[in-house]
Amino acid sequence: MLVEPLKQLKKADARVNITQRALEGIVGEELGVLPGMDSIFSAFAIEKFVGFLGVKAFESKYKDKFDVIVYDGVSTEETLRMMSAANSSRLYIKHLRSVAENTDIGRLIGPSLLSLVDEAMSESGSSSSFNGRLSTEIWESLEKLLEKGASAFANPQKFGCYIVADPCNPISVSTALRYWGCTIQAGAHVSGVFGISSQQPSSELMEGVKRSFSPLPFASVPNIPYHSTLDWDQIISSTQSKDAVSLLPLPKEKPKNVISSVKFDPSKRCIVLFMPGFDKSEIKLYQYRGGSELVVEAGDQRRVIRLPREIQGKVGGAKFTDRSLVITLK
Repeated sequence: MLVEPLKQLKKADARVNITQRALEGIVGEELGVLPGMDSIFSAFAIEKFVGFLGVKAFESKYKDKFDVIVYDGVSTEETLRMMSAANSSRLYIKHLRSVAENTDIGRLIGPSLLSLVDEAMSESGSSSSFNGRLSTEIWESLEKLLEKGASAFANPQKFGCYIVADPCNPISVSTALRYWGCTIQAGAHVSGVFGISSQQPSSELMEGVKRSFSPLPFASVPNIPYHSTLDWDQIISSTQSKDAVSLLPLPKEKPKNVISSVKFDPSKRCIVLFMPGFDKSEIKLYQYRGGSELVVEAGDQRRVIRLPREIQGKVGGAKFTDRSLVITLK
C-alpha cells in the first residue's frame, strides 16, 4: 500500500514534470510505516472494498463483491480519527487554498502542486485531466471529494458503527457511552450495541444497561473463551447469536432508530446537540467568523456546525439536559 500510491504519483509527475524526475529516485520498497500511517492505509483498504470516494486509482476486484464489510480498527481512538479525517481535511484544504490564493509563494507554487495532485487523482489514469483547468476548479474538486467521503461516513445506510460493552462492568459501560458521543463528534452514526461478558448478568442489570443506551438496539454476544475448542454450529445457532445478527442491516435496508445529532429551533433561537457520554464541563464551544459557525470540542474531537442564517449569532447560554446540550443564541 506504500508502493501503489507512489507509483500513481510518479506517473502523474512524468506527465506534468513538477519534480523534474526527482521522484524517480524514491523506491517505495525501501520506505517504512511511520506512526499514524496505519489508519491512513486502513482507510485506503476500506475504499478498495467499498468505494466511498469513487476514485479510479483505488478501485479493485473486491468492490461490490460483499454485502457487508466489518472493520475492527487498531484502537477506538484511531478509528474515530480515521472517520473524522475527511471533515478535518476539508478545514485544512480551506485554509491551504486561502494561503495559495492570497500569498506570493502560494500563487507561485500552488498551480504546479495542484496539477500534480490533479494528475495523481485523475480518474482517466492515462492523460492529464489538468489540461488548462483553473486552480479554483481543482480546489473545488478536492473539496467535493472530501465532502463525499465525509457524507459517506455520516450516511447510516453506507456506514454504521457498533459499540461493544461488558454489561457486568460499570467502567466498560461508561466508556462505551462516551465512545457513543465521540462517534457522533466524529461525524458517524452508531447503529447498535453488542454486550459480551464472561459472567451471566442479571435481568435487572441487563435492563438497566439497555436503558442507558436507549434508543440504540442492544444484543448479547456469546462469550467465547480463549484457547478453547470452538463449536461453531452451537455458537451460530444460539439465541444470542441470532439477536446479534439481527443488528447487522441487510444490503440497502433502511437503518432503524436513526438519531439526529443536531436540531435547530429558529423560533427559540437555539441548537440542541445530542451528546451522550459527556457532561457539560467536558464540552467547549468556540465561535469565529461573526457567529456563522459553531465549533464543538469534546472527546478529543472537534466538529464545525454551520448555523442557519435565521439563528446566526453569539452563544448566549447553554444547559445540559437528558444527554443533550441546549445552546441559546443571542
